[in-house]
Amino acid sequence: MKLLLDENLSRKLVATLNFAFPGTSQVSLLGLERASDNDIFTYARTSDYVIVTKDSDFAELSALHGIPPQILFLQIGNASNERIQALILARATEIANYFSANPQANLVLY
Repeated sequence: MKLLLDENLSRKLVATLNFAFPGTSQVSLLGLERASDNDIFTYARTSDYVIVTKDSDFAELSALHGIPPQILFLQIGNASNERIQALILARATEIANYFSANPQANLVLY
């Protein structure tokens, strides 16, 4: 399972998250920094990514267009990179198991 970090998440998180989720990238690293949410959603769908975001727009796109891609929605407010990294890594097994067991569901982390 690989993660695609939305623009609202730092590209600095990619290196560390790759240990738990190989193939992880960030929107701007893929040349999608000016792409619409719909284009990013479509890219994630065709490239087998789980979108990680703090933006509810992707959950709305998922409700409208279905899954894939799955969405990991972080409802943690204005958190530092360190907090985001710690949250995802501490729950990496849970995240991977959830998405594997629930291929038609999204996940919200608090």
